[in-house]
Amino acid sequence: MRILTSYLIGLIFGVGISISGMANPAKVLNFFDFTGSWDPSLAFVMGGALLTTFLGYRFVLRNPKPLLEESFKLPTRSDLDVPLIAGSAVFGIGWGIAGFCPGGALPALGTGRTEVFLFVAALLAGVFAAKAMQRVAAAKSASA
Repeated sequence: MRILTSYLIGLIFGVGISISGMANPAKVLNFFDFTGSWDPSLAFVMGGALLTTFLGYRFVLRNPKPLLEESFKLPTRSDLDVPLIAGSAVFGIGWGIAGFCPGGALPALGTGRTEVFLFVAALLAGVFAAKAMQRVAAAKSASA
């Protein structure tokens, strides 16, 4: 049941990303091109996502636990630290340069386009590099 539910949620997400144009890097880059061929349509996509999330969290979190898990897995930290701010900046810069974010790139893998595979490879390399840096930092602080 969990696998089927995950598949259906991913399918809905991927179709939504595709319909909204978020899997098209040209459309995304035009959203960031304020002085040229600016396309504000993605602001409506993001606004709709924010509204859905805002309302969805209020509805779902009224329940004592999720349907397919023992408990909700919510963040416990609320502070802003350097890794969070730096990661957000790298994410935004990468999105502006490549025209892809992970949510848009993964469904776009189905297009078979080389640039999508290159982006996802770079994304995975960045994830592994960040994890390696975290291990090194943890080892240094443990030995100090």
